[in-house]
Amino acid sequence: QVQLVESGGGLVQAGGSLRLSCAASGRPFSTYAMGWFRQAPGKEREFVGGISRSDSSTYYADSVKGRFTISRDNAKNMAYLHMNSVKPEDTANYFCAASITWDYSTIYYNRREYEYWGQGTQVTVSS
Repeated sequence: QVQLVESGGGLVQAGGSLRLSCAASGRPFSTYAMGWFRQAPGKEREFVGGISRSDSSTYYADSVKGRFTISRDNAKNMAYLHMNSVKPEDTANYFCAASITWDYSTIYYNRREYEYWGQGTQVTVSS
């Protein structure tokens, strides 16, 4: 079992920055790839970005590419979503997710590939 807890959400002005954190526990953190998703009211949960278990690869949705960065610290069992130049359309509940994998370099963008999810943290961007 893997437990994930997000933190760092809040209210931020457009153009500002925010860092979301995801604390993991339950099994060795380096054994799973991580992803970030978001869900706005009335919309489906969408992929934001992902990072491989080895920290060697990242992949982002076009909507956040160049503005958001994902990192992880396997020694601290933490994953991060660094959000820069935020826009009102980034307003959503943000979730981190874990996918147990033997592959060191694969990133998963399909939410069905992730077995474990956090409870989410709300990000609101004001214009």
